[in-house]
Order: sequence, then structure tokens, then C-alpha cells
Amino acid sequence: MTTQETTVTLPVNSSAETLNLGCFCRTLNRARLRSYIESDPSLQGLMQNIVQTRPHLFSSTVVFLSSEMAQQITATVAAIERVVTLPAYQAQALARAPAIAQHAFGPVGACMGYDFHLRAGGPKLIEINTNAGGALLNTALARAQQTCCAAMDWAFIPNARLDTLEQTFFDMFLAEWRSQRGNQPLGSVVIVDDEPAAQYLAPEFELFRQLFQRHGVAAGIVDPSALAWRDGRLWHLDAPVDMVYNRLTDFYLSEPAHQALKNAYAAGAVVLTPHPHAHAVYADKRNLIVLSEDDLLAAWGVSAADRSLLAAGVPQTRLVTPDRADELWAQRRQLFFKPVAGFGAKAAYRGDKLTRRVWSEILAGDFVAQALVPPSERLIEVDGVLADLKFDIRAYTYAGQVQLLAARMYAGQTTNFRTQGGGFAPVIVMPR
Repeated sequence: MTTQETTVTLPVNSSAETLNLGCFCRTLNRARLRSYIESDPSLQGLMQNIVQTRPHLFSSTVVFLSSEMAQQITATVAAIERVVTLPAYQAQALARAPAIAQHAFGPVGACMGYDFHLRAGGPKLIEINTNAGGALLNTALARAQQTCCAAMDWAFIPNARLDTLEQTFFDMFLAEWRSQRGNQPLGSVVIVDDEPAAQYLAPEFELFRQLFQRHGVAAGIVDPSALAWRDGRLWHLDAPVDMVYNRLTDFYLSEPAHQALKNAYAAGAVVLTPHPHAHAVYADKRNLIVLSEDDLLAAWGVSAADRSLLAAGVPQTRLVTPDRADELWAQRRQLFFKPVAGFGAKAAYRGDKLTRRVWSEILAGDFVAQALVPPSERLIEVDGVLADLKFDIRAYTYAGQVQLLAARMYAGQTTNFRTQGGGFAPVIVMPR
């Protein structure tokens, strides 16, 4: 659309794809973003830390999405949530999960994330995450945008829903608490991850800590090794812990350092969210196999409408087994390989990039092969030079309801936060 020297008018009825490839203005107001990130005095300096240590966390522009794509994402999420409640689905998902995942205390899992690539036929689900990071960061980012030119004023009108999202996220945790504890008061929350200060999304831990405290809930950021299980309670230092916001990627709490948390969760002594049960029924990549098997879904009584949504929205996924090795190797250029318990694109491979050495590692591990769905592209300007970046769309959800859409822009084989000009980007849904 524009650079600082040239302006090209794009009408409101331009397609999302046209805008993604033609509007490369900078829309991020960094001063405004800092004011939202550091909304509490306790967060002063956080934005400067982000700029210095995580320079590619935030993109300076937005991603455009058609209203039809947005509606299909919402409908696909809802269809999956309906399938997940079926006894037959639950049985197959839990049959392969460890004992710790069999517990169902009431919470459904906070901070769910559904990741999509966009194609001409609609959004394609790439994976489901049970501890999707970035919700509060993306809320602040979306609120910090400003119009780039008069032709785009329609895209940056104030959105009252963004102003209430932080309350929505707190209410989500409160709903998790009440689903297990009823009307008992929520007194304390700890945000748990291994070496939390070293995590890439550590700034968001600070935002959640402040969010809980703003609502009168004591909150801390804790390494799980600092937790203790004694007297039937989970403790941090000398204080009992009511709820744990779980950011660990040890989804079944199998590591020795997580034993205290595991004991407390298994005993129902702490409200843990997200939890092992949610990972088993949502985020294990083998669930994508089931969601892409129309005959099986039909046998389970899934409606024709939901099956149609899933057939359109979930790429065919198969389990990698030795007896399929020759077939999958021959088809590898049309496939993407992912570990069944993977996260954040770790150990995930495009088939056309595979070496024989990596292929042998895939065959020896637990992997699925998903039909390759290339990501969409976004043209941006970096230091006066135009560059094509890839992007995916993340739907942050709770109990099947989409709370926020955000994009992640990157270059390379998989999503990352190492690309100049890339990072999180707000999503602008086009008017009809």
C-alpha cells in the first residue's frame, strides 16, 4: 500500500490476500504498546527488556483475514470441541495416555490455541496447543495499532472488545477454579515453568502475575523445583498454593523436578490448568489422525455438518509406522512430519527437506505425517527493503469459544521468533 514516500489507495473491498501482499505500512505505535505492557508500576522497564532481549517478538504491522476465513476458523474449533466430548473419542485418546492424564477434576484447560494455515479452500488446522502462549502479549499489541493512511481508517476503529479481553482471560481462570472448587475463594496462583526467567515468553508471565494481583489474587512466578508437596497441600515457600497456571512442556509431569506438582494434581489438592488430561484429548498429534478420518467420525455419530467442517479444515494425518515407511518416504514431498507429543515446531520437518539420517530418526520415534499445507505470505518492509514472510493464524480459545485471533510471521521452515520484521502480529478481520 504505502511507504513513507508513496501512497497507493486500496479500497475497503480489497481482498485480505491483496492487502497482505500490498499493504506493508508500519501500524504499531510503540509508545502506546509500552503503555499497555507497563500498565502497572510493577512492570516498569518490561518493554525495554523485550526490545533488548526479544527484538523479534512483535511485528510492526498487521495481518488481514477475510470474514469468511474467520468464521470458518470459529466453526472448525466448535466442531472439534463437539467431537472431543464424545465418549468414543475420549476413550481412544485416553487409552494411549499415562495414568496422570486419566484425572478429570472439572477444569477444561485455560489458554487453548488452535493454529491454522490459510489456503484458497479455507483455513487448515496445523495443530492444537494446550498451553498456547501469547494471549496477553497479543492483546496489548492489538490495542497499540494506529492507522497508516486515510484509506485504511476502517481497519483501525476502536474495538471495545479488545479493552475487555484482560477481564475475559481472568474470568477464564476463575471459571477453571470454580469448576473444581465451587464458590470457595481463589486466594493464590503460581505461574509455573522450568527456569521461568529464561523462557522466551517470560514477559507474559509478568503480565499474568499482575493481572491476577489486580483482581486481588496473590500471584508468583515459580520454577516447579521450588514447590513442595506436604500435609496434603502444594506449597511455595511457606504459603499454600490454590491454583497453578501451567506453562510446562512436560505435559504429563514425568520429570523428577515436577514430582511435587504431579502429586498435588493427582490428589486433587491443587487446581492445575492446563493439565495432562487436556493434553491427552486435545494436543497429542495422534488426535489429528482421528479428526481427519471421516468414516470413523461417521461411525461415532458425528453430524454430517461437523464432518464436512473437519474434512475441509483438518489435513489428512497418518501415524508413521515401519510398515508405511516406503509409502511415506515416496510421498514425503507432500507431507510434514511431527512428533506426537511435540510443541513449538520442535523436531518437526518438511518432507521435502528430509535427509536419510533424519528419516531414520523419525522412523525410530513417535511421529505423525500430515498433508503439507504451505503457509500464506505477508509482504512487509524491513529497513526500506520488501520481504515476503510466512504466517500462521492462532485462535486463542476457552471452552470452544474463540477469544482472540493473532498471527505469527516468520521466515524459514517452521514458526519462530528469529526473523527480522516477524513475530506476533494483530489480525484485522475484513468487513463483508
